[in-house]
Amino acid sequence: MNQQLQEDTSRSPIRRAPGARIHPASSEPDHVVADSQKKRQEAEPAFVLHSYPYRETSLIVEMFTRHHGRIGLVAKGARRPKSALRGTLLAFQPLLVRWGGKGELRGLYGAEWQGGIPQLRGIGLMSGFYLNELLLKFLQRDDAHEGLFDLYAEAVTALSVNSRISSTLRRFEKFLLGELGYALTLDREGGTDKVVEPSARYTYVIEKGPVRLDAGIGAEIELSGKTLLDLACDNYEDPVTLAQSKLLMRRLVAHYLGSKTLHTRQLLVDMQQI
Repeated sequence: MNQQLQEDTSRSPIRRAPGARIHPASSEPDHVVADSQKKRQEAEPAFVLHSYPYRETSLIVEMFTRHHGRIGLVAKGARRPKSALRGTLLAFQPLLVRWGGKGELRGLYGAEWQGGIPQLRGIGLMSGFYLNELLLKFLQRDDAHEGLFDLYAEAVTALSVNSRISSTLRRFEKFLLGELGYALTLDREGGTDKVVEPSARYTYVIEKGPVRLDAGIGAEIELSGKTLLDLACDNYEDPVTLAQSKLLMRRLVAHYLGSKTLHTRQLLVDMQQI
């Protein structure tokens, strides 16, 4: 799975200066961490989303930061046995990081573990990888989403104790789509001012909203009005709401991802967890 994520994230376009050399073991040009003393950033809250080897002893680290969004950093020497960064750049752990530079990839100067979140395990760990892949696939670099960062921190904390995993994922998916401009209409019928009725049956038309189903008419995705209203206020106590919202969010995420594939979602589906 890490190899698949590396292949996807390393395809992000890098602006190469004329004549920039490419190291045989990496697709990144030599100049990407040039001018590293410029635009220095201190003590920024962050989480590691993904990392992969760069040259002989370094790492390229994709991070989600509170005030700068998703960024790419080069952690020089982080793979050396005695590197202070070696045991710090771990996924799902809150960090304070320092970096500098102005290119597509900047130089990481330091990272301090902030503690407080137990290591994710089992289905919680797989669900955490799913959240990370959503952020890697959906977010552009240097696009801040402070509310999404805070919700991510809450979600990771919940996953660390395997608490309400499915509802945690649904809430995050819905908030993420809203942050990207794809907010869902859930309490009104699509294209009208009619209020969704809890006892009625609906399907959901993307970019339009809930559409009422007449008696005897079926649809690929059927939702009760109660499910739509519960989803609108993030209430997942009803097992029917949880099951139906899972199908709806799966469809919406797949639609907005387009041709991109979520490797972790398929693993989780295979495990019959989401």
